[in-house]
Amino acid sequence: MAIEERVSAESRDLSRRTWYRIAAELIGLSYIALIAGIASVTGLFYVMFPELGALSHDVFTRPRGTWAAAPVLLVITPLLTALIGIFFTRLLPYGYISVLLTVGGAVTVMVALDSPIAPAISAGLLPLVVGIKSWWYPPAILLGTILLALISIPWKRIGGPHLAMAVRPATDLVDDALEEPPAGRNWIVALMTFVAAAVTVVKLTGLRFVLFPPLVVIGFEMLGHPTICPWAKRPWWLPIACFLTAAGGFLSSRWLGVGPLAAGLSMGWGILVLRVFDLHIPPAIAVALLPLVMDSPTIAYPFAVGIGTLLMTLWFLLYQRVQYRIPAG
Repeated sequence: MAIEERVSAESRDLSRRTWYRIAAELIGLSYIALIAGIASVTGLFYVMFPELGALSHDVFTRPRGTWAAAPVLLVITPLLTALIGIFFTRLLPYGYISVLLTVGGAVTVMVALDSPIAPAISAGLLPLVVGIKSWWYPPAILLGTILLALISIPWKRIGGPHLAMAVRPATDLVDDALEEPPAGRNWIVALMTFVAAAVTVVKLTGLRFVLFPPLVVIGFEMLGHPTICPWAKRPWWLPIACFLTAAGGFLSSRWLGVGPLAAGLSMGWGILVLRVFDLHIPPAIAVALLPLVMDSPTIAYPFAVGIGTLLMTLWFLLYQRVQYRIPAG
């Protein structure tokens, strides 16, 4: 009888956790819809910062995770990298120097602050890629991150106890070490070399979004934490997942415009793709939202994303082979 009671209790606990997980994802979708609504009402399209999708999904589904546990850095880090991005976008045209200075500055902020908020790197590169030159961009980023941090505080008390041990796909159980600053310095050389190579591909193909901003976040995690990064364990699925989320985001923006419904649908599609493939790639959700801040996205966008992520996969595998011969340091 005791065994039956225990099984029944575990079943109820599982059901409760599942419902809290669903609630967390709905809160994330509502948050993104709200941000998109603010962008539509104000006319400031860059309020819809795509990485807010990745951040909100992780913060609400993992309320005791590292991102949720650092609300101050969640606000400060993207603001500083956004300032760097606007500065170099206004100063220099898109090219090797501007991209490397922007990415290098964003990574420096991450390391200097000992910040776990990797999507902040994307906040720095986004203005350069899509041509944002307004000084209103950093305050717009600040608005979104402050709102996210404020919502996350009560949710941590409500959902934290139920989601701390929530049943999730195995690849979704991210060790907090993933969001700590990477060890050694070889990864920095590898990341910056890849960024320079990606700019070359952009210039040769004319596909600006081969080097889409979340790609640098993906590379930062893969190259900096190769042994524990969840998508680094299944790198060949990365191009497929990101291509699909990019395609869904493109179609949503094409059919529904750039309002709250399109934002919610794009993020929901990104979550669904990751669930189907049992992957934990938060930047892939940002990939789905990126068309909402692009100027007239075309069908070339998902293919550019596919090319960029395939190149990152190949570069990561090469880096891994070299790392066996060169000690980190």
